[in-house]
Amino acid sequence: DRSVAQIAMVDMYQRLVFNLVVKPDKPVVSYLEPLTGLNKKIVDEHGMSFDEAMAIVRSHLPPQAVLCGMNIRQDVEWLHLDEHKDFNYMIDLTTLFRVWNDKLKKPSFTYFGLDHVATHWLNVNRSGAGGHNAADDAMHSIQLFNSYCTVQYNPPLLFELQQRTINAKIAPSFAKMNPTFEDCCMGNRKLCKCGAPFFS
Repeated sequence: DRSVAQIAMVDMYQRLVFNLVVKPDKPVVSYLEPLTGLNKKIVDEHGMSFDEAMAIVRSHLPPQAVLCGMNIRQDVEWLHLDEHKDFNYMIDLTTLFRVWNDKLKKPSFTYFGLDHVATHWLNVNRSGAGGHNAADDAMHSIQLFNSYCTVQYNPPLLFELQQRTINAKIAPSFAKMNPTFEDCCMGNRKLCKCGAPFFS
């Protein structure tokens, strides 16, 4: 089972609102440090309960808020937030940054992860050591949204960025490179060995 380990919020002006570490209420099999950047020391020293963290989240989340992120619905589900109650609506960057791919046998949209899009739209290197950081993910997400808002009415530049995104080689994900890490199945559909069901 997975648990929420870190929650961060950045506002539309790219200001960090909070960066919280959550201490699980169950024994931890692996902190997946290469992926999360977290370890026992960090969680023990800075971690709070999920309920405490969510109280902070809700205190900074007005009903008219718009949540923006890659596959943001998954984050909303993890945090047990309710659309139109805890916040107004969501903008999924996965859909915003998809690119039509007519080179496929059956042409369709190609979707990309945050690492790939940020690399080619923001020129940031997200492949370094230390794993992901929720605050960095949130910052890059809002920077991407703001960048898209800037170029959406400039078709030549938008097309150039889309072509740069779709033509660049996609780096393999952590789950693809490590189907199992510290006895934890990473849930890669093609490489899973644990036999647990997939729900999406």
